[in-house]
Amino acid sequence: MTTPAAAPARRRRAALAITLGVVVVLLIGFFLFAGLYTDVLWFTQLGYQTVLFTEWLTIASLFVVGFLGMAVPVFVSIQLAHRLRPVYAKLTAQLDRYQQVIEPLRRVVMFGVPAVVGLFAAVSAATRWQPVLLFLHGGATNTQDKQFGIDTGFYLFQLPALHGLAAFVSAVLVVSFLAAVATAYLYGGIRVTGRELRVSRAARAQIALTFALFLVVQAASLFLDQYTTLYDSSTGDLITGAAYADAHAVIPGRLILAVVALIVAGLFVFTAFAGRWRLPAIGIVLLVVSGVLVGSIFPWAMYNLYVHPNGASLEKTYLQHNIDATKAAYGVGGVQQIPYNATTSAQPGALRSDAETTASIRIIDPNVVSPTFGQFQQFKQYYQFPADLDVDRYTIGGKSQDAVVAVRELNLDGLGSGSTAFNDAFVYTHGYGFVGAYGNKRSADGTPQFFESNIPTTGALGSFEPRVYFGESEPPYSIVGAPKGTKPIEIDYATGSGAGGSQASTTFTGSGGPSVGSFFNRLLYALKFQSDQILLSTNGLNAKSQILYDRDPLTRVQKVAPYLTLDRNPYPAVVGRKLVWIVDGYTTSSYYPYSQQESLSAALSNSADSETPYATDQVNYIRNSVKATVDAYTGKVTLYAWDTQDPVLQAWQNVFPSTVQPLSQMSGALMAHVRYPEDLFQVQRFILGRYHVTDPTALYQSDDAWRVPAEPTQSTSTFLQPPYYLTMQMPGQSSPAFTLYSTYIPAQNTANAKGNLTGYLGVDADAGTAGGTKRPDYGRLRLLVLPRNGATVNGPGVEQNQFNANTTVSTTLNLLKQGGSRVDLGNLLTLPVGGGLLYVQPVYVKSSSETSYPVLQKVIAGFGSKVAFADTLDEALNTLFGGNSGASAGDTNVSGGGGSSSSGSGSGSSSTGSKGTPAAVKQALADAAKALQDRQNAYAKNDLVGAAQADQRLQQDLQRAIQAGG
Repeated sequence: MTTPAAAPARRRRAALAITLGVVVVLLIGFFLFAGLYTDVLWFTQLGYQTVLFTEWLTIASLFVVGFLGMAVPVFVSIQLAHRLRPVYAKLTAQLDRYQQVIEPLRRVVMFGVPAVVGLFAAVSAATRWQPVLLFLHGGATNTQDKQFGIDTGFYLFQLPALHGLAAFVSAVLVVSFLAAVATAYLYGGIRVTGRELRVSRAARAQIALTFALFLVVQAASLFLDQYTTLYDSSTGDLITGAAYADAHAVIPGRLILAVVALIVAGLFVFTAFAGRWRLPAIGIVLLVVSGVLVGSIFPWAMYNLYVHPNGASLEKTYLQHNIDATKAAYGVGGVQQIPYNATTSAQPGALRSDAETTASIRIIDPNVVSPTFGQFQQFKQYYQFPADLDVDRYTIGGKSQDAVVAVRELNLDGLGSGSTAFNDAFVYTHGYGFVGAYGNKRSADGTPQFFESNIPTTGALGSFEPRVYFGESEPPYSIVGAPKGTKPIEIDYATGSGAGGSQASTTFTGSGGPSVGSFFNRLLYALKFQSDQILLSTNGLNAKSQILYDRDPLTRVQKVAPYLTLDRNPYPAVVGRKLVWIVDGYTTSSYYPYSQQESLSAALSNSADSETPYATDQVNYIRNSVKATVDAYTGKVTLYAWDTQDPVLQAWQNVFPSTVQPLSQMSGALMAHVRYPEDLFQVQRFILGRYHVTDPTALYQSDDAWRVPAEPTQSTSTFLQPPYYLTMQMPGQSSPAFTLYSTYIPAQNTANAKGNLTGYLGVDADAGTAGGTKRPDYGRLRLLVLPRNGATVNGPGVEQNQFNANTTVSTTLNLLKQGGSRVDLGNLLTLPVGGGLLYVQPVYVKSSSETSYPVLQKVIAGFGSKVAFADTLDEALNTLFGGNSGASAGDTNVSGGGGSSSSGSGSGSSSTGSKGTPAAVKQALADAAKALQDRQNAYAKNDLVGAAQADQRLQQDLQRAIQAGG
């Protein structure tokens, strides 16, 4: 028996529990509010709040529609089944017990079950906001498919949304059907007595009409399915799109099944009023049998018994549809195929007509020299360069130069003990400076030759804002814009040397992030980043304080343009007086009729084994529709409509008007640095490996399929050779142009064509000039097709093996590796010059010391079966072409001129010299002996640079001795 004091105690505990529950709900609500409100602040600061509000409004609307669309029909179904239950139904003892348990909770169940399934449907519907917006705003493309003659806009915009709607309505009807059956059974509308099933008239009508509606929706879905065959794989998985068996069996079969489904739906309607289940039961059997016969067996039989034995002739029309649509959807329809009967014989003066190309050959490898950039340009431990640098071009001295570039970004991990919460948030807030090196030049010691460098930034690019508040590796957040009193606290760089050096500081003056000048905003961001520094710091905050976050260029562009797939490699450029990041954005789809569907991650992966996941992985349509910039100082995002003919971009511009600027707004200074995007080119080279053919029979037989070769400098064959940017003049061009290229070898290696070059793909990558004019040749694809029965031309892998097997190369590399030094082979470049294919590869040497960095020491060149190994590219080319290449290569800035050694079939020395006296020979040999001793001493001291210089002298002295001796 409870005491009188127990009741108040229980009430107090209940009140406390309710209070705690309310507090928890309020806290969760406030955290949610903080996340939403900070998003509003972020988008508003950038000027893209309409993107956020449109996305939110669409998601919220679909959530409501999805919830009501599922919950209301299910609720109505349960209510009808309950209200129309038999009044005097005789229940079994078990059902009676069920009713006793459920009846007290009937109202909760009747409202709760629809609410729960409605929430699941609402979440699912909300995720479909992008297809719904495209459905509402997409238009015609004025291009028709080859099977039905329907505008492709129907497939890109309407069909996905209609299929989604059919699937949603089907799910609603299935759940409503199950709810009606369960309720009718529980309340006696459906009774099972022995072997007899009794259904009340009301339950019969409700269940039959619900199932009839379901069949009507399935008929509509089957009708739509005939169109999906145009972007599905065919019966034989030969192509994406309707092949012969699809056109003559699958498509008619789906129409037949749609009609059968409608007939069976009519039988269920008849049953709802007539009360006879035999006819709809027969109809269901008919539908199932028809599905098996018409939907599966007949297409299988047609393909295997008729199409497969006669595929070359029967599939020809549909293969042509696939070829045409694939080339159009991937933007490779205008590829210019050029027969290239490459010679393998190096003739003197052969490079004379390609002198401009050879002068621009990039010997600085952006994937190797990052440590060298760091050694000479990092300066402080809290700066860093990315592991892989970028390639761009700059006009210096009136001449366009290929350049290897990077920005000096912030690295808080390098602070060590200096890393405190205050320093990380308020003091070390940004990187500093842009560094650029000539792609075709090196300094005397083998290091890059910089045209823009140092702190403060100096060089050929003039004055620009060097501070990098937004970049690829900046901190998660920084608070800027608030000096401590009148003294700036954001560190720029060191102004002195040694322990007594001082720091130059700055205060951010742009508009780069939301304000944290108010206590309320500080509280919100303290919750967002779980940092008490944002809320409690008094030294670094005032009314002018801003918080910078989401600072990666890709993150910023993706948030303001969520419909884009972004290129993985943003790159920095000095544009006028600003430093900006340039980002390429793609619109993609997997619904383009007859275009071949491929895995985006497979096409863009640099590894044959590992793939990078993408939100939309299967695609069959891609356009580089948007060029975006992110200001490295302010973080401002600007979107430019690059491909104004893209119907997908046009649809999104209807959704988000005024967020994408017309191309006319792009400055000439920016246009001069826009380049053809690497990821798009990788997708296109992947497609052209199979779709370079124009004859459907060749596609059917797949006897001329190509693939990208493996990266020859890697020890395994899983890494694919990336494309490279080079300034060159390809056959079909009137002058050299900034080009992105890749090579092909046979997809299936055979004994006669293992690793041989079959094709060479290049695209004009230079978008325009400083005058602001878009080049008419930008994006033009040129495919050099090597004859299948002509001279054998080594692919990159075979050429690399030829380099490695060369006696002079291998011996010298082994010498360079003495003392623990490491030799890195740079990018193996392939150039169509001299009537053939020239291979060039820089050789970097890195000592074994802790602070070592790669130094460019040698250059290997190959043409046909000949290999040359020299200190400079000029010498290597002259060696290859019998002492007179006719080229004017750019790699000449090396002290001493250097010697060269060569080998291979027919290779000769670069000069013969005149016969000298015995005294001259003796002196040359003595000098060579001294150089040899100096090299050995340098290796003993681990002085790699000294050893390389002594090796140069040794080669010069030996050559001098040979010349003197005649």
